[in-house]
Amino acid sequence: MSMPFYVAPEQLVRDKAEFARKGIARGRSIVAIEYDNGMLLLAENPSRALRKVSEVYDRIAFAGVGRYNEFETLRKAGIRQADVMGYLYSRSDVTAMGLATAFSQTLGQIFSHEQKPFEVEILIVELGATNEQNRLFKVSYDGTMLDLRDVAAIGGKGEELEGAIRRGWREGMTLAEAFELGVEAFRTTEDRESEGWEIAVLDRTNGRRAFRRVEPAELSAD
Repeated sequence: MSMPFYVAPEQLVRDKAEFARKGIARGRSIVAIEYDNGMLLLAENPSRALRKVSEVYDRIAFAGVGRYNEFETLRKAGIRQADVMGYLYSRSDVTAMGLATAFSQTLGQIFSHEQKPFEVEILIVELGATNEQNRLFKVSYDGTMLDLRDVAAIGGKGEELEGAIRRGWREGMTLAEAFELGVEAFRTTEDRESEGWEIAVLDRTNGRRAFRRVEPAELSAD
């Protein structure tokens, strides 16, 4: 009778975490930058069909890096939850905090109980009535959730990108200035030119549905 194969729980967790981090590191990064009228979401994305940034509900946006099919599954689940919550209760009851908590619970459950973890990192961004009321949450592959302010980055070089942007960020920046800051941070961190940008904003001037996609030509950066 053969002995069953045994892996120590600590080693199993380390192996899962390393596997997920390697998958995420292969993904192109996304940054979120606060500007005077809202939040900019800037992703390096050469594809014109596969989107990494999208609207979830009224003033809430979703951004994901890693395996496309996995963060797309999470995005669709988040939209369904937001729609049901808004229908059963009130539109004001749909919040980035609630959605990020649900994503955190889902990813934590998958990481703990499934053989293969999701290779994803996501951002949930909510536009407030003022910039002080903006909400920005980062959720990692293992369900870890961080509440951030002003600037966030996810993906292969997320930490370096966030540091580069924070060094140049200031309160009250215009959208064009925020875009230029993000482009320059990508250029210096990646040490190359981008293959294409996916740009979206949550902007108070857009009304109740604050989400809008932006073409690079609308902004002043090269």
